[in-house]
Amino acid sequence: MAELGGSSIRLQALNAVTDWTLKQLDLDKLLEVLLERARELLAVDTVTVLLADRSGTQLVARATSGLEEEVFQGVRVPVGKGFAGGVAHRREPVQIEHIDESTVVNPLLWEHGLRVLLGVPMIAEGELTGVVHVGSTTPRRFTDEEVEALQLVADRLAVAVYMDRSRSERAAASMLQESLLPSNLPSPEGWEPAARYVPGTDSGVGGDWYDVFELPGGRIGVVIGDVAGNGLRAAVVMGRLRSALRAYAMDYPDPADVLGKLDRKASHFETGTMATVAYAVIDTATHRMRIAVAGHLPPLLAAPGGEARFLPVHIGPPIGFDLGITGRRSIDVEVPPGALLVLYTDGLVERRGEDLDIGLERLRRAVAPIGPEAACVRIMATMVGDQPATDDIALVAIHHGG
Repeated sequence: MAELGGSSIRLQALNAVTDWTLKQLDLDKLLEVLLERARELLAVDTVTVLLADRSGTQLVARATSGLEEEVFQGVRVPVGKGFAGGVAHRREPVQIEHIDESTVVNPLLWEHGLRVLLGVPMIAEGELTGVVHVGSTTPRRFTDEEVEALQLVADRLAVAVYMDRSRSERAAASMLQESLLPSNLPSPEGWEPAARYVPGTDSGVGGDWYDVFELPGGRIGVVIGDVAGNGLRAAVVMGRLRSALRAYAMDYPDPADVLGKLDRKASHFETGTMATVAYAVIDTATHRMRIAVAGHLPPLLAAPGGEARFLPVHIGPPIGFDLGITGRRSIDVEVPPGALLVLYTDGLVERRGEDLDIGLERLRRAVAPIGPEAACVRIMATMVGDQPATDDIALVAIHHGG
């Protein structure tokens, strides 16, 4: 009879999590429905879902049935600490029958008279998304079948949370990226810019960015950058670096100094971040440009009467990890009337199975001293054509009309 009872619990749990009507529910409603079903199925007093935060170091109470204070009070449990933190750290079911400050972090659990707790991890695509735990005010021992039933619920919730976060992050990253890319590029007399940004089909929105802004004294700042990684985190870091660079550009005329300050900021406040950046300052009166590069591919300059050439920049270390706070160098370049300056990210020239030099040479041949919009059209047609880009592409072209 015990075996039949166990089979019945597993079957009920399976039916509960595969119910086709669940597909119509948003995440909040799905959590509510499945927690109620789990509470009834296992005959427990409380069911709680704690989700891992973005850092993966904290569990945050997200939904509950029977212990609403956990959510209302924003209970947080460090991964590796206490009961729920232990489940998250070990990534396996844990059952305890002694509940006080020595075994759990959250005092609400013993204050509500819980005598036993069972917790299971929520894992999707190899990623810990959270923990589900149930509690009873009556002493009992959860059977293997009951543990399996709760794990079925946790697995279903893990997939839902993972998918919801992925959709939300993609949407947030896309909105953030769009808001940070300049909608109107400044066009001082005699200087005309154009730009492109295309998210990669494989990576989605990432940390590529471009920027063109006016500076005091008839100068123009031009930036191209690429934060390692993709998704919301890369986009957020990109936004912070973009804002910081603009601020430093107001105080430091030399691009090398600006990149040095940016490196210091990123190394201290954006731990684990790495980015490549090229930053140039154009003096519209003297027709000269000063440029510094941090780990980025060299810009191109095409002047009338000659072929496009890669600028002989000093490519210093990327931004981040204290790699180049000091010792960065700028070079001065003349930008004659009729010339076209092109800055780009690696997604424009890198292709799987192809040497980078081949892509760079293809780009060089596509660059000519023409108007910036026509140049962008020509470059994208040559480098992308009818094939979707697998990585982000950012491109800036500035034409000196004279």
